[in-house]
Amino acid sequence: MRFHHTFKIIYIMIKRYYIIFLLIAVVIAIFPSCRKSEVYETLLITGQSEHNWKASHPVLKQILDGTGLFSTEIMITPEKGGDMTNFNPDFSKYRLVVLNYSGDSWSEKTKQAFIDYVKNGGGVVVYHGSSIAFPDWKEYNEMTGLGGWGNRNEKDGPYVYYSKNTLVTDTSAGKAGSHGPRHDFEVRTRIADHPITKGLPARWMHASDELYQQLRGPAKNMQVLATAFADTSFKGTGRDEPMLMVIDYGKGRIFHTTLGYGDEGGGPAMQCTGFIVTLQRGAEWAASGSVTQEVPFDFPNVSGVVLRPDFKEITLDEAIDNICNYDIQKSTRYFTCLQDRIRKASGDEKTILMLEKKMVSILKNDEASAESKKLILRELSWMGSDYCIPAIKGLAEVPELKDDVTFALTRLRTNN
Repeated sequence: MRFHHTFKIIYIMIKRYYIIFLLIAVVIAIFPSCRKSEVYETLLITGQSEHNWKASHPVLKQILDGTGLFSTEIMITPEKGGDMTNFNPDFSKYRLVVLNYSGDSWSEKTKQAFIDYVKNGGGVVVYHGSSIAFPDWKEYNEMTGLGGWGNRNEKDGPYVYYSKNTLVTDTSAGKAGSHGPRHDFEVRTRIADHPITKGLPARWMHASDELYQQLRGPAKNMQVLATAFADTSFKGTGRDEPMLMVIDYGKGRIFHTTLGYGDEGGGPAMQCTGFIVTLQRGAEWAASGSVTQEVPFDFPNVSGVVLRPDFKEITLDEAIDNICNYDIQKSTRYFTCLQDRIRKASGDEKTILMLEKKMVSILKNDEASAESKKLILRELSWMGSDYCIPAIKGLAEVPELKDDVTFALTRLRTNN
């Protein structure tokens, strides 16, 4: 009798804990933020290219690793004409392979290993000049969707472009691949609900780059996410040419970007926020099938190019420091960053108070310009609390700020 009683107690405890563990699992599944962020092991292959691969590959690594989502290992192939049989990566170690390569053919063993990797679910980013690579490798051309140069022509597949907002598959004869001189151009989002492009502007400006055109290829299982108009004044086709593409190959996902010509230090094309963000989002999608990164405040629109000379998003502390020397004639990006943080913190009293304290520090900073303090007074007037009032009153005797102080205090008294 005692045995049955003990067994019953154990059964009840096991059942109770099972339910608890089940509930925890459900919560984690519903709220991904509860899970530990995964870092994707990434292999970046470079070493041969018609472009300056020595300048571009450190920038690609910095852009990817800067998200905290990737840990990138760089692998440099033998130089042109070298023994490619010694180039034999273990692709299975990586969630993502980034190709910054267009040179000698890989060995058959390495090619097959790469095909197997992608078919079994490996992610791939095809970057800019890699659109040129391997014209005679059937599977590679299926993975990339479209390619250029390398004696490609109608035998390799159709041209793909947009005409009058319609995707065109053009089987006419002709060479594959060309571009005019580098210039700024507008990129147009074509599929707005894909994880990579979701939340991006319908149109945005990209910094001085080669606008690839006349690309052709198998175009199987491919979606064109974004295009750019190849203006005839820059020796263009007069068509909307693919800039961002995604391709399914087996279980694998490929993100193909034709953007990002690399100069020493990256240059404007790689410093462009549009290029940086779409590369980061495309890489995450290729590795995982989803995108967790938010669209940053400094993503460009049609009004002009936005550059990140250091390839990373501005931090709040950097914005606060630079607002102190605000000059509207030079840049509004730091103040825009602060406004974006305030907007995103709506309803979060703790974060709003933290931001208010940082803004008050600018009002108390004797080195901060009058223009920067005017901006802060305007923002505090609608979102500030009693905390900021003493600092605002302390500026009442500054002649050039007197009217702004009066306005801010009046509005704060009304709001509070």
